[in-house]
Amino acid sequence: MSGSGYARQPDGQVIVALSLPRPDGGGPRVRVLVRARNRQRALTRLRNLGLRAVYLRGNTEPPTPDEVTAVLHHPEGLVWRPAPADDTEFWHPIGALLRTAG
Repeated sequence: MSGSGYARQPDGQVIVALSLPRPDGGGPRVRVLVRARNRQRALTRLRNLGLRAVYLRGNTEPPTPDEVTAVLHHPEGLVWRPAPADDTEFWHPIGALLRTAG
């Protein structure tokens, strides 16, 4: 998987960024950001939502400062938007992505 990485925050939390294919199989890839206590917990959060084949291999594309800010300010700590990044596109809650797949 290309385009994944993580950043450890001063409070010990981790922000994980992954570029994934859309769950519905169409359109461009999506960039998903997850805030959690550690990397494994972040991946578990995604797997529990039905995104089973998610892995973090390496730190090739850690989250940018703007991405970190976006996920830190979201109440669920789990957001996405189409990749490659379009600065005019807002971050969406993960539920919006999963609804389009169903």
